[in-house]
Amino acid sequence: MGLSKTIWTTPAEYIRTLQPEAPVLFFSPSVLQATARRFIDGFPGMVTYAVKSNPEEVVVENLAAAGVRGFDVASPFEMRMIRRLVPDAALHYNNPVRAVSEIRTAVELGVKSYSVDSESELAKLIAHVPSEGCEISVRFKLPVAGAAYNFGAKFGATVELATVLLARAAAAGFVPSITFHPGTQCTDPSAWETYISTAAQIAADAGVTISRLNVGGGFPNHRLNAVLPDLEAIFDLIDRTASEAFGANRPQLVCEPGRGLCGDAFTLAARVKAVRDGQHVFLNDGIYGALAEIPLIGVIDRVEVMTPAGALREDERTDRIIFGPTCDSVDRLPGELPLSVSVEEGDFVLFEGMGAYSTVTNTRFNGFGELSMATVLSLKL
Repeated sequence: MGLSKTIWTTPAEYIRTLQPEAPVLFFSPSVLQATARRFIDGFPGMVTYAVKSNPEEVVVENLAAAGVRGFDVASPFEMRMIRRLVPDAALHYNNPVRAVSEIRTAVELGVKSYSVDSESELAKLIAHVPSEGCEISVRFKLPVAGAAYNFGAKFGATVELATVLLARAAAAGFVPSITFHPGTQCTDPSAWETYISTAAQIAADAGVTISRLNVGGGFPNHRLNAVLPDLEAIFDLIDRTASEAFGANRPQLVCEPGRGLCGDAFTLAARVKAVRDGQHVFLNDGIYGALAEIPLIGVIDRVEVMTPAGALREDERTDRIIFGPTCDSVDRLPGELPLSVSVEEGDFVLFEGMGAYSTVTNTRFNGFGELSMATVLSLKL
């Protein structure tokens, strides 16, 4: 994906000037850095960035400039990229299933923190990772609550197995820690409460004083007009619950936000290809493009319609079915989306809060999927 070297004032200026025929992601470095500082100042521990959510180099560079020095990496590609862009960064290899070749690459690149959720994977780490100064963080799961979708369907040990794994990692000489992921887009702070209390019980049952507790990602970005995430309330609850649950043995805290850091720094502009019989709106982007995550996590309703002249259509709205550009009937957004009644071919539909899981999930299916990125001083529409 190409990044325009020109810095534009607003998305409207770009649209008015260039009339783009392909989808555009507008990126605001100032929003990204402000969000990073909000986490660094508010979260009671170390802030790491989940690279998978948006691995654009300009995102990593701006997060580093704002003070982020830890990165959650899931592959050798991500490790090498971070080592090149932020050489002194701490790398947390929290993809809990790895090939031996991937483990060897991590050791070569100086990774000192690994997560694990199974006996077979713990055996690999014990066999191939030097224990001295290296952390193994046992990942456990609970029934999902308050999240958009369930990470525990793929990752996480049961509480009983996590207790066994933690004791075994400590006995092997590794720095023992615990991690979990409450699920994505958790707007309710209580999603973390039971996890933290359970982590304390796992440590007690294993007879291990853990070094760190990684409270995962799950931190939300602003997707719905009616739900403004209160990050400070989440930070406060995590801080308070950790003290209550662990007491004098409170571990250092770590978080690994992805969408919570990068989500609100991007706005997507998709052009209207057609309005079929005054009802269905066809866009030049859809679920095979930058909107791929929408069917999984739900529609973003922070949406505006802009004319080719860069003016917002501010008239009455009506619910529309939205289709993407491909010749595939599943290429539609779930439900209906309220758009201006006057929307017409050539207009632009702008989706705010689109920084996470948009660039990395974009495909070229059916010959569509060209996507560019433009830097703007402000995302104000």
